[in-house]
Parts: sequence; structure tokens; C-alpha cells
Amino acid sequence: MINISKLYSNLAGESDDLRYHKPKTFGPILVYNCTARCNLKCLHCYSSSDPSCMRDLLSTEQAKQLLGQLPAAKVPVALFSGGEPLLREDLFELMAEARRLGLRTVISTNGTLITPEVAGRLAELELSYAGISLDGQEPFHDEFRQVLGSFRKALEGMDNCRAAGLRTGLRFTITRANAAQVPAIFDIAVETGIRRICFYHLISSGRATDLNEQAPSLEQTRRTVDTIIDTTHDLVGKGLVDEVLTVGNHADGPYLLVRMQKESHPDYETAKKLLLSNEGNRVGEKIACVSWDGTVYADQFWRDYALGNVMERPFAEIWTDETNPVLSRLRHKDTFADPRCLKCQWFKLCKGNYRFLGADPSDENWRNEPPCYLTDEEIGLA
Repeated sequence: MINISKLYSNLAGESDDLRYHKPKTFGPILVYNCTARCNLKCLHCYSSSDPSCMRDLLSTEQAKQLLGQLPAAKVPVALFSGGEPLLREDLFELMAEARRLGLRTVISTNGTLITPEVAGRLAELELSYAGISLDGQEPFHDEFRQVLGSFRKALEGMDNCRAAGLRTGLRFTITRANAAQVPAIFDIAVETGIRRICFYHLISSGRATDLNEQAPSLEQTRRTVDTIIDTTHDLVGKGLVDEVLTVGNHADGPYLLVRMQKESHPDYETAKKLLLSNEGNRVGEKIACVSWDGTVYADQFWRDYALGNVMERPFAEIWTDETNPVLSRLRHKDTFADPRCLKCQWFKLCKGNYRFLGADPSDENWRNEPPCYLTDEEIGLA
């Protein structure tokens, strides 16, 4: 995650302890895709979830067994996702167990099922954060999520969370079709009192593999990131946001620094130091995923290559096994990365987006996904 509001506008963020200041002794933030079911059928869903998904999932006791393994791996945060996590009948019981174990709990949801009662229960469970997804203004959102009325239900869910005193944020995935709606997303956040926004870059995984034509062009990505930077700075000045982040493309950090250099931004050196301390792409190191059936992945977007299963080996054992060829490569990015990345002046604070998509991790299948959008001049090759 690239914290635009912190780096460009010097606004302290809620998760700065995990991102910059806390000693690097904690383990990975864990995304737990606790169910494959979803009441929507979003075109960009990395887990290909929909209402008919009834794949094998861990039982309540098995899921508690998983959660019980996490302290040994020093996991600081358990993020409950899906599918739609609120469709899992024992979700509150699992969240209570996570809290008992000392884990910070977060939920990633489409928001449509968050009634006042659900929001109240989440507050009782001391949920740290609820991230609710929007894809644009109402007509686009409903079409993209393939359920009429889902936009209105998501806004109601946000209102219910805020009324219950829950820290709530908005999540938006950038595509070619909705990139121009970024200003509208900021407007929605201001109108609804939402003070945290995460802008995700589209990654070709799950149903999103059918959206290759919807990946923004490199120039469109640059314009969109500029819009995010400009609007964030304006809203920080007006006291209307607490945190704005971009997620999924680590080139955002170098791009931000290039811009700050051109502007002679007074916080350039501070921003550079913070990005260096964050160490760029930490997939396979500080972010992990466990799917509904206990399968462990390098992150939530890697759906084809399994690292192991928590019902066969403890999570900590799987996660620290550097004999695994994929984990080994991900943890030695200084020698294994895209050749262009290795020559980049910003490599140490970015580490690229190197991943393979598919089941075969042979050399020719690794590439930057999403692609870097900096020019040769900006990375120091021209």
C-alpha cells in the first residue's frame, strides 16, 4: 500500500505503525477468504465468487484451528474476506476467536448485507476496520457487480457502520472503464462521511483475467494516479480525509517521488525514507492469504499456485519454508526480478510487481502484473 495522504500531504495514518515505524518483527497480514460464496457477481472478482459457489470450506472448528496457528507466525491482522464474508454463518464466532487470540480484525465486504444489527454486532466484536467496495457511480456499479440495487445497499452498509462507530473505508478498483470516476468516488466519500479510501490497481486474476481489455493504459494510469494525488492533497487541506492509499502497483511510490522531485516538494526526502523503510513489494513476506479450504497463497490474487494447506501443515511452517521455489524467489527480489526493475534507481523502495499468473512458475511465465508505468528516463535508464 502506498499512503498518498502520508507521503505527499504529511498526514499521519492509522496503520503507520505497521507500515513504517514498528520493528519488522511481526509476521504477515493474513487475508482469510473464509467463503467462496457471494451475493454479487463482480466482473473483476479475483476469487471468481458468485451466489452458486459452494466450494469446500473449513468447518468452524477447523477455521478456529487456523486462527489458533496465526500467533505462532506473529500475524498482526486477520482480514476476513471472501466471496462475501458475511455469508458465512459462523463469521461472528470466528471473529470473536480472533479477538481472543489478540489479532486485529478487519473485514472486506461489498457492504450490501450490513444492516444496523450486523453493524452493531461487528462493533461489539471490536472490529478494527470495515472496507466496503464501490466501483463507481450507481449505474456503473450495479452493472459491474451484476446486481441492481447493490450501490444503494453498499451506501446503506457504510451508513450503518458509521452509525455503530466503526472505522469504515471505501475500496475502488481502477479499470479502463471507471478510471474517470475517481473524482466521483472522492465526492461520494465526502458526502457519506467516509474518511479512508483505498484505490486498487486491477490485477489479472480470477474473473479479472477476462477483463484484460479493461486494464488501464500506462498513460491512463499516470493520469489517474495524478488525480488521486491532487484530490487527496486538496481534501487533506480541507480536513475531509484521514487516509488515502493506492494498492497493487508498487510503481506508485517511485512515481510519487518523481513528481515530488519535479515540484521541489519539501517532504520529498521524508517520503523517500518512509518508502525505503516500508521496503516496497512484500507479497510472500508481509502479506499472505488462506483460502476457504485452508490453502495458503502468496497473496489473495495468486489463485493457481498453492504453498500448502493449514490442515496438513501449520501456517507458520508453510510460511517459513524457503525451500518452496516461489517463496524463495519472492524473498530474494534483489537477485530475482524483472531485468528492467533491477536496473531501476527506485528498485529498493519498490521491488516491482513480479509474479506469475497460472500454475506454472517457470521463468518465462513471471512478469510485472500490473505493469510498471514509469518511463526509462524516470527510472534512470535514459
